[in-house]
Amino acid sequence: MRSILLLFSILSCSAATLEQYLSAPFASEIHAAPGGGKVVWILNERGARNLWVASAPDYKGRRLTSYQDDDGQDIGMIQWSADGKSIVYVRGGDLEHIGRDNPNPRSLATTPEQAIYVVPFDGGAPRKLADGHSPAITHDGRVAFIRNRQIYLTAIDGMDKPVEIVQTKANPNTLRWSPDGSHLAFVSNRGDHALIEVYSTADKSLQYLDPSSDRDESPAWSIDGRRIAFIRIASVNRAGGAGPVREAFTPWSIRIADLATGQGREVWRADKGPGSAFHPMVASDQLYWADGDRLVFPWEKTGWLHLYSVSAEGGPAKLLTPGDFEIEHVSLTADRREMLFSSNQDDIDRRHNWRVPIAGGAPQPVLGRNGDGIELEPEDAGNGAVAYLRSSATETIRAAIKPASGAPRDLAPDSIPAEYSQAEQVIPQQVIFPAADGMRIHGQLFLPKGGGKHPALVFFHGGSRRQMLLGWHYMYYYSNAYGMNQYMASKGYVVLSVNYRSGIGYGLNFREAVNYGATGASEYNDVMGAGLYLLSRPDVDGSRIGVWGGSYGGYLTAMALSRSSDIFAAGVDMHGVHDWSARGGSVANPNLDPLKQQDQIRLAFESSPMASIKTWRSPVLLIHGDDDRNVDFSQTVNLVAALRAQGVDFEELIFPDEIHDFLLEQDWLRAYHAAEDFFSRKMAKR
Repeated sequence: MRSILLLFSILSCSAATLEQYLSAPFASEIHAAPGGGKVVWILNERGARNLWVASAPDYKGRRLTSYQDDDGQDIGMIQWSADGKSIVYVRGGDLEHIGRDNPNPRSLATTPEQAIYVVPFDGGAPRKLADGHSPAITHDGRVAFIRNRQIYLTAIDGMDKPVEIVQTKANPNTLRWSPDGSHLAFVSNRGDHALIEVYSTADKSLQYLDPSSDRDESPAWSIDGRRIAFIRIASVNRAGGAGPVREAFTPWSIRIADLATGQGREVWRADKGPGSAFHPMVASDQLYWADGDRLVFPWEKTGWLHLYSVSAEGGPAKLLTPGDFEIEHVSLTADRREMLFSSNQDDIDRRHNWRVPIAGGAPQPVLGRNGDGIELEPEDAGNGAVAYLRSSATETIRAAIKPASGAPRDLAPDSIPAEYSQAEQVIPQQVIFPAADGMRIHGQLFLPKGGGKHPALVFFHGGSRRQMLLGWHYMYYYSNAYGMNQYMASKGYVVLSVNYRSGIGYGLNFREAVNYGATGASEYNDVMGAGLYLLSRPDVDGSRIGVWGGSYGGYLTAMALSRSSDIFAAGVDMHGVHDWSARGGSVANPNLDPLKQQDQIRLAFESSPMASIKTWRSPVLLIHGDDDRNVDFSQTVNLVAALRAQGVDFEELIFPDEIHDFLLEQDWLRAYHAAEDFFSRKMAKR
């Protein structure tokens, strides 16, 4: 008996901690230098965010900046100088909600700044260029940027004091220099419409290109710098709140304006039906001016998001990526002849990198074949090499290089700490189960070690425009969630991660699901399907099924508890939406008929957890940062009042001054530790 207890003690002590599961650095935003041969990316090492770089021929990664603290200061908006000798980046502020007040998650007496820095590739201390964001660099080292909704200009060498060049009442974004650096194009967002403006450095004048009452975006310069292509989307008055949009009354179009005259012409228009409503791809631009005077853009004509090209002179669009899959992480090669992209082609619950000639031809996998890993964000690194990010079921996202010949390799393998718990992780299984209404739903199943019946958890991602994968995720929020699911499996839980309807990866009709969100909560069918699937498994203790999720996943967690407390014994709801009719003030639109408006408000409320509060019985842990810019903190305040009135058992973990996607690693750890403790107490075997 003594030896058995000793063995149990050893096994218990050797189990990996949550800190170990989340200890590996998280890589993001990889960029190749304009001339090739150099790569930069961001590495978040336990909350300390830094730039890392590598160069040919060995591509051995090294830390370029030396920020050391979990201080909640984000880094992003990376830009290379034309000569590849310097890197410009933004540090601080809210990089998701540009222009909002800078977050202060550490509750400092003075709010941290948002500033633009430059650092030499060969090493040296970063130098502050200016307060602001969204830098754009010319070939001769001038840097345009945005500060307080105005456009400024400075120099990368720091010799010029920042000067305001465009003063506007609009909200400028998407700064794009002409090839010769003589003109700066940008989007002038006016709220109910948007225009393309061009600033001339020679005479300091402003010009509007082909103005209309619609929304113009994504300016792309021609190679000769004489024309600008852009996307035009018809302005519409549409009520807020989540709901399906499968087609537009007026299809979107691509136009080209002549810089000399400002006049524009339509070169292509989407067909009516599927794809008539513009859906953006994950890319730095939505429109690329490629070799052969062809424009490359995303379109959902087939019901799947694909790449197409069209001649700048007009004509039919050419499909570049046919098949039942969706493209993401798109970039143009240096010679402008190929598009690099990731997709879930032939592997719907993962991502792999592909390349396709713009002139035509079948897409080819960058690695030569698709394995069981995940690859994304391919970048042309020159000389046939492709830099990218990769992960697997047990390896977090990291930077890698695929040389023209030879095997791919990680750029910074030494950055992975020895305590990272790769060996203890399980390989999630793809499962496809029916929702309550019969729709096929994909999920990832994490099975714990050992036999017998186990408690179980259902996880719902946020978004809802997201897709969890069969491996570590490429977004920081969902990488943490994947690590938490792995950790809970190590604690003995069967964990089912659900890719519910209104998410991405499975086509337009799945994403724009009928009656989803505020228009009927049809995703509740997927919630029920997940619960019934777990109840059917012989390895699950049906009396101990919990549910958790954040943001939109918090909404579905609350839906599960409010409508199905008989199935879900406990839940952890992180910054969830609880009343669609109160989100952002109201889902109502003053331009709609008042009678329709009231019907819409009523439907939005009925599609919310608050509408079913009287049948909520299961205990819940509510987690929320009170500087949330995605989901109003009042959503939790109002739910707490309703739960109190019902006598429902609830607990709270509130993070003052923290935003939606927690900026501090310590807050992620506190939240997840609290969640694990809550489930262990509320779903203890009796």
